[in-house]
Amino acid sequence: MTRPDLGSLYRDHLRQLMARADRALAEAGFDGLIVGSGALRYYYLDDSSYPFRPNPRYRAWLPDASPDCFLVYRPGGRPKLLFCQPDDYWYLPPARPEGYWVDSFDLEVVRSPSELRGRVGAGGRWAVLGEPGPATDGLGEHDPPVLVARLDYGRASKTPYELECMALASAAGVRAHRAAEAAFRSGASEYEVHLAYCRAAGAREEELPYNNIIAFDRHAAVLHYQVLDRQRPPGVRAFLIDAGAQHAGYACDITRTYAAAAGTFQELIDAMDAVQLALADRVRPGVDYREIHLEAHRAIAGVLTAHGIVKGSAEAAVESGLTSVFFPHGIGHLLGLMVHDAGGFMAGPAGGTSPKPEGHPYLRLTRTLEPGFVVTIEPGIYFIESLLAQARADARGRMVDWRRVEALAPCGGVRIEDNVVAQAGAPRNFTREAFAAAA
Repeated sequence: MTRPDLGSLYRDHLRQLMARADRALAEAGFDGLIVGSGALRYYYLDDSSYPFRPNPRYRAWLPDASPDCFLVYRPGGRPKLLFCQPDDYWYLPPARPEGYWVDSFDLEVVRSPSELRGRVGAGGRWAVLGEPGPATDGLGEHDPPVLVARLDYGRASKTPYELECMALASAAGVRAHRAAEAAFRSGASEYEVHLAYCRAAGAREEELPYNNIIAFDRHAAVLHYQVLDRQRPPGVRAFLIDAGAQHAGYACDITRTYAAAAGTFQELIDAMDAVQLALADRVRPGVDYREIHLEAHRAIAGVLTAHGIVKGSAEAAVESGLTSVFFPHGIGHLLGLMVHDAGGFMAGPAGGTSPKPEGHPYLRLTRTLEPGFVVTIEPGIYFIESLLAQARADARGRMVDWRRVEALAPCGGVRIEDNVVAQAGAPRNFTREAFAAAA
């Protein structure tokens, strides 16, 4: 398949971003933007820094990920990039930017972020987006809510450039997922699977969008499992991997679950895969994402009853809250420059909050879907000891086949997650698209 020209897509993206900023600045009463990439942050009582994560509001404008840089923009003019290239021999300074996006900026190389002060146009009311610091003190108002609400709300709808970056991230993520599965099946430990993933993704740990979840057996019941055992225990039954990749700062977020052998747990995975595909097909403009979440509970109740884990009707499992024992998190979230992207709860461009459904505190997106929204769809069934103990202690316990639970609990749980675009007609599923291309 011939890929679109990223440079052409980027130039259109930047024009849309500038038009959005022009409207937001006018509505909020500002004359210009200063957007910082961010600064290195140091460990307590140490002179070593945390891995650098650029300000996503800066990276929405350009792919650069270097610290101490500033975008300066005033409507009617070209955006200016003050690119910090310190004179340093302790660490390698970042190279002068090159590539498809550079010609869209008036690029000025500076040696220190303090040089920003002499390079911002005189006069006007400026908004500064990013962490406060000496370079921007007194230059403008930091993160004014009336402005950032409008900008963050608009970021939910991705431009064709952003969608292409996310498709490329998905291709890298799927390549690494396939390598991780191969490592698992060859006898690797959690840690060794993680290394195989990073190698295939071509990324250091700090270059991934989030910490990999590489979970064998009961570890899969820990939703954000983080340990990575160095030794593989005997008789591993199952493997859950939740891991992503990036392209130009845009993330993919993919989860797959594998059984070591055919049998009951594989049948549960197959059933959840069918549920996941049906829910992904609901990602269409005009659909309230909260309804997809509630539909997930109804579908998971059907799987629980069909597989003998829950006794009685699927409707009773939902009404009693029993499905939340097995599926305690939300069906997904917005995805983009942030794994849990900005604006998920916003009621409108001026702010406000769209509430979560009652009894569902962990849902991360409550908006009605619009064209260009990229969301995750990640239903799961888990055997979490503490939640099962609560159910056993109350009336819900009578609805559970505990022998069935005890047989499946050593496998930990199932989660399947795709990244899906709402668009005219059928949704675009980045994840399935990338797996099909890789196969």
